[in-house]
Amino acid sequence: MLRIRSGADGSTMTAENTQENASRDPRVYMAAERTFLAWIRTGLALMAFGFVIARFGLFLREIEATHPGPEAVPSALSLPIGMAFVLIGVVTNILASVHHVRYIRALNEGTLTNGRPSRLAITLALVLAAAGIGIAAYLGTTNDRTPSANDSSRQHTP
Repeated sequence: MLRIRSGADGSTMTAENTQENASRDPRVYMAAERTFLAWIRTGLALMAFGFVIARFGLFLREIEATHPGPEAVPSALSLPIGMAFVLIGVVTNILASVHHVRYIRALNEGTLTNGRPSRLAITLALVLAAAGIGIAAYLGTTNDRTPSANDSSRQHTP
């Protein structure tokens, strides 16, 4: 048997006892709950960010309407990008719920395997990195629509 550590009362704990005690320790369940809630906050933040992106095009059109002159061509990508972020947030919340239920079940059954990376975290990081590269590429290829100082087609009225 593998000796892990001495208990507070001087007893020796084995690897089997440690697994059993971890499944009964309420701190383990509370830590799992905190992790789950952190994933829920992440999903909600992604959904809120997606909503802001989707509505940003509408905001720009409203601002443009208050200024006289030729209209700028609105970007058609704010709505799909925003919807994609909302859907990523929804998928994150669903996968976090499934992972939490499986984790608690494994903890209760004593079949928990520790030491492996979170597939959800890695997948989300890769998806968001790809989205960031896509947005950066889009921003790099769009034309700057700010009027120049010599542009007389737009008149500003005080």
